[in-house]
Amino acid sequence: MMTMTTALFAIGMTLLVGAVLVIVFVVFRPANGSVALSRRRPFGGPERSPLTKLADSTVGAVERVLAGNGKSRGERATLDQAGLKMARADFTVLVGAVAVVAGFVGLILQGPVFAVLFAGLTPVLAAMYLSFLTQRRRGQFEAQLGDTLTMVSGGLRAGHSVLRAIDAVAQEASEPTATEFARVVNETRLGRDLQESLNDVSLRMKSEDFNWMAQAIEINREVGGDLAQVFDQVGETIRERSQIKGMVKALASEGKLSAVILMSLPVLLLVLMGLVNPKYIGSLTGHPIGWVLMGVAVVMMTIGGLWIRKISDLKF
Repeated sequence: MMTMTTALFAIGMTLLVGAVLVIVFVVFRPANGSVALSRRRPFGGPERSPLTKLADSTVGAVERVLAGNGKSRGERATLDQAGLKMARADFTVLVGAVAVVAGFVGLILQGPVFAVLFAGLTPVLAAMYLSFLTQRRRGQFEAQLGDTLTMVSGGLRAGHSVLRAIDAVAQEASEPTATEFARVVNETRLGRDLQESLNDVSLRMKSEDFNWMAQAIEINREVGGDLAQVFDQVGETIRERSQIKGMVKALASEGKLSAVILMSLPVLLLVLMGLVNPKYIGSLTGHPIGWVLMGVAVVMMTIGGLWIRKISDLKF
């Protein structure tokens, strides 16, 4: 009965917050006049609502804080590798807002313990999401690399230069190859050496196969030769390596799935038991010995997860 009442209260609070937001957006929304804004205020910027001003000031403050942090450049690189077209300040504010909402939901459902748990898990889940996007983007780049080399080789046979062939790939290839090759072309046009841009792509994508392509271009620039034929041979080697990689991933997927299940099962059981029987979990969280046991469990789960990851992470 108490659980049903708590759920209804949570639903009611969610609907109330949604209604307040709708009212705010309706009341403070700029009115659409019959005359265009550019004619009414030809020298002024677009009209900004109080909510937009608050969001911009918050993002600006976070941007200033991140600018003074030495890790801001690495965070921007992380977002680039994940393929997110978002400023680091916007992403930080978004994660912070989600953490506040998650903490509020946990406070309504079960109290301060779940509020801290939900708010603390939000940045962890955000980091995991970025890692997932990065790995997926790198996997797509690796899968497209064989066709990419074929396109570059075709451009070279048509009489184009290496940079012009790379530009053609940037216009015709799929993501993320198109974005990475367009970045190489833009950096080269701004005066950067082509080899340095290609090396940055191999480091950013962590692609040993693409590094072979960059080395082939560098060797060709020094000693000459038929670069199109070299790309054909490299592409054939990359396709054979991709087949072997697929077989290894299929064999190691069972171990990785077991690690995910074993790591997530205790956390899900803790949350489920806290929702079903709060008093049962309260006897664990309300005593110092319970916190010590949970700390030991976290340490043992971390060791077990790293162990399974080491076993299933095959090097070839």
